[in-house]
Amino acid sequence: MAEAPPITEIETYGVERIPDADRTARPLDLFRVAFGGANTFATCVLGAFPILFGLSFWQGLAATLLGLFVGALLLAPLSVFGPTNGTNNAVSSSAHLGVHGRVVGSFLSLLTAIAFFSISVWSSGDALVGGANRLAGLPDTDLTYAVAYGVFAALVLTVCVYGFRFMLFINKIAVVAASALFVLGVVAFAGDFDPSYPGTFASTADPMFWPSFIGAALIVLSNPVSFGAFLGDWSRYIPASTPRKRVMTAAFLSQIATVLPFFFGLSTASIIATKAAPYLDPAAPNYVGGLLAIAPAWYFLPVCLIALIGGMSTGTTSLYGTGLDFCSVFSRFSRVQATVFIGTLSIVFIFIGRFAANLTTSISTFATLIITCTAPWMVIMILGYVTRRGWYDPDALQVFNRRQSGGRYWFTHGWNWRGMTAWLGSALTAVLFTNIPGQFVGPFGELAGGIDISLPLGLALAVLLYLGLLFVFPEPRAVYGPAGPRLVRAADTPVPPIVEAGAALAEA
Repeated sequence: MAEAPPITEIETYGVERIPDADRTARPLDLFRVAFGGANTFATCVLGAFPILFGLSFWQGLAATLLGLFVGALLLAPLSVFGPTNGTNNAVSSSAHLGVHGRVVGSFLSLLTAIAFFSISVWSSGDALVGGANRLAGLPDTDLTYAVAYGVFAALVLTVCVYGFRFMLFINKIAVVAASALFVLGVVAFAGDFDPSYPGTFASTADPMFWPSFIGAALIVLSNPVSFGAFLGDWSRYIPASTPRKRVMTAAFLSQIATVLPFFFGLSTASIIATKAAPYLDPAAPNYVGGLLAIAPAWYFLPVCLIALIGGMSTGTTSLYGTGLDFCSVFSRFSRVQATVFIGTLSIVFIFIGRFAANLTTSISTFATLIITCTAPWMVIMILGYVTRRGWYDPDALQVFNRRQSGGRYWFTHGWNWRGMTAWLGSALTAVLFTNIPGQFVGPFGELAGGIDISLPLGLALAVLLYLGLLFVFPEPRAVYGPAGPRLVRAADTPVPPIVEAGAALAEA
């Protein structure tokens, strides 16, 4: 394996296929980046939702484990596209949504990145300012919050500009340091923690119990699913010869390991609900403020350190891939220019959303709805990989980025209407059936007795629609490679040659 370049060398690769000689990452590196990006206060905030929804500690733990396990299973297969194609997942989706249809993945990753980058900066900034206020008397004003947000955002943007190697370095530190500080929290809160915390439901027969349980599990599940569009950004540096099972295992375990921050958030939320209940008011929850209210004085410094380390790791994993993908959609931008542009827009949104529009509460709902739309896209990618037997044409995947036309994945004017129909139909249906207690209820959200069936329904519909359309309307045999299709049929449809932009091209 070639020697990795120094972390201070600015990454020059965009979404073009990474040459084999430059693929120096290992599955362990994928684990570090994916786990480090979730081992933060932002995840702790999500971990507090089962208590916020009224569950007991044990019920909340069950919902958390269910959401984590299912989410990790759904995420793991998305890690194989990077090593296979040497590019990010949005570009790889060209094979299933079409050369132009790949912009769906780019759009989903952009919205996901802005949402989770905002959550990361807000939660980490609030924890840092609050901890510094209790520890050293730092004024708790809008100005100090603005400075904290600005410093976080600037540091994250700097790391993303340097690129993958610098981000990997940060996450190597974050995995160990943040984990140790969370474990230290066991000591800090052991005296107040009571696993028998009862919640607000007298029994599971309460009509609101199952809607709350499923809603909590889906919010937890949204965390691993949020990485779906980004895994290829990091796994593309893993050699193509690496066994796929090792890559998927690394991705799966990276999310299972987040039980640590989720457990921290769940257990401390149960303490807050007992000792400082106003901080968990469903109308205006403030988990970070509640945590500082119940924490012993000696733990304020660890809180500040977790905020600093975690904010860096989560922010970089969110922002890096979006800048990477943006430069492929708008070719006039280099990767660095695109990263600076998207990062600046995100910072503006963070300040407007926090100080002008007060979006800090609604952003979590926005993030959940994005995930609801992303999950069917992930299913289409996974099924596409299975039906193609893992075979792709890396050159044809780059047609959009090179501003060319034609190739195996041109389909109908650059759109694969089979994949697009399956995604649109399942995503729209899932949004209509969404029921997040106290946050968002779709037009059909009450049809299942108040239980949020949006994600299971969207996933199942994506499977049925996509496989059904592939069987009834077969794709060209050329997209399947020498071994032919699996589970579906193929048609002897001619494939147009790849030509440069502006050249005459017969319709596919």
